[in-house]
Amino acid sequence: MFITVAAVAANFGRDLDDAFARIETLLDDARAGGADLVVLPEATLGGYLSTLEGDPASLPPALELDGPEVKRLAALAGDLVVTAGICEAGSASRYNTAIAVTGDGLLGVHRKVHQPLGEGASYSAGETFEAFDSPVGRIGMMICYDKAFPESARALALDGADIICCMSAWPAARTNPTPNLAEDRWTRRFDLYDRARALENQVLWVSANQSGTFGSLRFVASAKVVDSGGEVLASTGTGPGLAIAGVDLEAMLSAARGGMFHLRDRRPDAYLAEAGA
Repeated sequence: MFITVAAVAANFGRDLDDAFARIETLLDDARAGGADLVVLPEATLGGYLSTLEGDPASLPPALELDGPEVKRLAALAGDLVVTAGICEAGSASRYNTAIAVTGDGLLGVHRKVHQPLGEGASYSAGETFEAFDSPVGRIGMMICYDKAFPESARALALDGADIICCMSAWPAARTNPTPNLAEDRWTRRFDLYDRARALENQVLWVSANQSGTFGSLRFVASAKVVDSGGEVLASTGTGPGLAIAGVDLEAMLSAARGGMFHLRDRRPDAYLAEAGA
């Protein structure tokens, strides 16, 4: 199956009407580029935290999975598969959540498992990594810091994900910052994780990120599409935009996995953590 995927680097804040206007423009541009799948950043609807110190005033609006905002996103998606980040209203707490939608409704949900710095003061943590079927193939989702843990992507690959969508609000370094984002050490880490996770698991990796600034944070953008050999097919660099690439998904995966197929060649019995030690 030949598919075209688009990774977004854009700035999203608290204003939901502004967010939907920006999403509509981005989806129009992605359609013009032939996209089938569009990956928007973490915290697309309502913005990220303006501080990591747990200030209640800094929290984005909490949205219901069956609420009007998610339905509005699905309507905008139409024939596209679109993933995006929201602040989900749970029964007793909030979650930093990624959703996947088409015009037919909700396809998948992921609640961020790994929480950096003080994020746990604002959100409860998710507990699982699960892939799901979509019109473009079997997809796994994760959010930002999740990708720093090899187990996250590996769990999704073992659950059959051929495409992993990583949505981030990944900032530049807050200590010893550099004016040039391309030289920032957190930009380099962001890029390294994207390429390593794609190669380790031999999947198509689509990485979106916030751009610009919000509160005290400056984001590194760097949205990209990475093939199953760890090669970057398209990137926005450190500015806003769309990274669009077309791939023959089945051919790409077959070529990557035809010799050394990492999932097949695993030795779980040799890994102490997996053996229960």
